Amino acid sequence: MQAIQAYRYALDPTPAQARALAAHCGAARFAFNWGLALIKANLGQRAAERSYGISGDELTPSLSCSMYALRKAWNQAKDDVAPWWPECSKEAYACGLERLAAALKNWADSRTGGRKGRVMGFPSFRSRRKTSPSVRFTTGTIRLDGRTHVVLPRLGRIKTHESTRKLARRIEAGTARIASATVRWEAGRWQVAFSVHVERPVRVPRRADAVVGVDLGVRTLAVFSDDRPPVANPKYLAGASKRLRRAARAVSRKIGPDRRTGQQPSGRWLRANAVRNRAQHRVAALRRDALHQLTTGLAREYGAIVIEDLHVAGMLRNRRLAKAISDAGFGEIRRQLGYKTVWNGGRLIVADRWYPSSKTCSACGTVKTKLPLSARTFTCPACGLAIDRDRNAARNLASLVRHVAGSGPETVNGHGADQKTPPRGAGGCETSTPHWATGQDGDLHPAMGESLRLTDIQ
Repeated sequence: MQAIQAYRYALDPTPAQARALAAHCGAARFAFNWGLALIKANLGQRAAERSYGISGDELTPSLSCSMYALRKAWNQAKDDVAPWWPECSKEAYACGLERLAAALKNWADSRTGGRKGRVMGFPSFRSRRKTSPSVRFTTGTIRLDGRTHVVLPRLGRIKTHESTRKLARRIEAGTARIASATVRWEAGRWQVAFSVHVERPVRVPRRADAVVGVDLGVRTLAVFSDDRPPVANPKYLAGASKRLRRAARAVSRKIGPDRRTGQQPSGRWLRANAVRNRAQHRVAALRRDALHQLTTGLAREYGAIVIEDLHVAGMLRNRRLAKAISDAGFGEIRRQLGYKTVWNGGRLIVADRWYPSSKTCSACGTVKTKLPLSARTFTCPACGLAIDRDRNAARNLASLVRHVAGSGPETVNGHGADQKTPPRGAGGCETSTPHWATGQDGDLHPAMGESLRLTDIQ
């Protein structure tokens, strides 16, 4: 199986290398802002000319927003706008312009209806203080040097904080090839993520003919349709709330930066802010590790996994439950199951968003008109079944699929229809090393395999 996945490693650069990394990230941000200013100036000029009654061919020619046009314009103007450009790799400027072209395309597609999701606004200038520094390399020398160093263009040999043997063994065996590398300042240190083309072995789940329904919730993170014990919600954010509040108060009492007056942060503010950031990063790391253990275990065990199509964005509008829902990570669970089921030869089936899994009796199929959240036990008025509402919902989800072939490539639903899993790439994160895939904006993002909806197999 061919897949694109990423291997991310923390770096231990020298002070000189850290300054070079920051310079490359700043160069990418500068190129992005320069190209955006050029596009906005051209649009403003054409709008002003139209207000004067000028139209047609008499207007100032419009600028192309493609990556190639922006890069050509940059090469013509770089000696004037950035005479220091030879200090950084050309890949840094290409990275910024590529991200700008992707942002402009997303904005245009969103306006014309060619892009799903929320409406995208026009790109804005990237601030040094609010933007996470990152830069992507696609050409040049990108390789591993032994088990403790990596080599990047213009940056040279940089020591890693952890061993790279997992990726090195794949490269030595000829089953992996590095395509690009993205360096980012994240979680208080520099990190590099390699986008790798990997040949993954074909796997079969331990119970290839088994189907499990998974009901996600806030009180209990996951309840299953079989005898598998429920997974409690660890609530890492709630558990660390006291520590986070104390760290935030300590930061607020120090002299911090002020852009209006030019005030620079004090040393105590910097140390207190680092403590707060470490506490937040620890919560994210604990949550990520717990979700990976849950999804990996499910993908390796069952041939078919059925979950609900939860409208997480709508659920977050409830201000009383938004914090708990965000801490649970419903969307991340679905994203991870999307590619891990493909990697392990299984299948992810997503039930319709309006399917009444909690209101339907798993024994006789009677649907109740109302079932408040406070009612934790489902009692059927027809057959008298009394069962935990989450367990009842999980059984209803599992009943949507009647049979799974032993090899796992096909699923037969309750209507007897067959549907093969559509071919797609896979990418994502494993428990120890998060894996990422290249997004439309040129960055490395957590990859997600397309999940199969129940409506697609009916």
